[in-house]
Amino acid sequence: MAITSAICTSFKQELLVGTHNFTASSGNTFKLALYTSSATLGASTTAFSTTNEVSGTNYTSGGNALTSVTPTTSGTTAICDFADLTFGTATVTARGCLIYNSSASNKAVAAIDFGGDKTSTAGNFTIVFPSPTATGAIIRLA
Repeated sequence: MAITSAICTSFKQELLVGTHNFTASSGNTFKLALYTSSATLGASTTAFSTTNEVSGTNYTSGGNALTSVTPTTSGTTAICDFADLTFGTATVTARGCLIYNSSASNKAVAAIDFGGDKTSTAGNFTIVFPSPTATGAIIRLA
């Protein structure tokens, strides 16, 4: 079992047929779910699943909704960003996460490996997204 950071292959195809809308005020709802080190997530992930999802205090299955920032461009690269996400007063241990579109049959967007288990004990478990730049944005198309 392993989590590999990747934009999901199915997501790339779904972009071309208009499945996903990241527009902040009128787009789809995207969520982030946390997973244990027993999870298998990566480019081949196609949808959210509860298999090996974390459980713990103040964490609900399916994770939390992300606040999307309307996509923009930087040079010739299209970029998408989200506001940082906090699971407040949570007691969880997570190895990675999955961003998925809960408005479109829970279709997978991106799998992210944290590089090791991250733990919160009755504290804030915060996902900090990288700068929305052509080389750093969490979702970018060059």
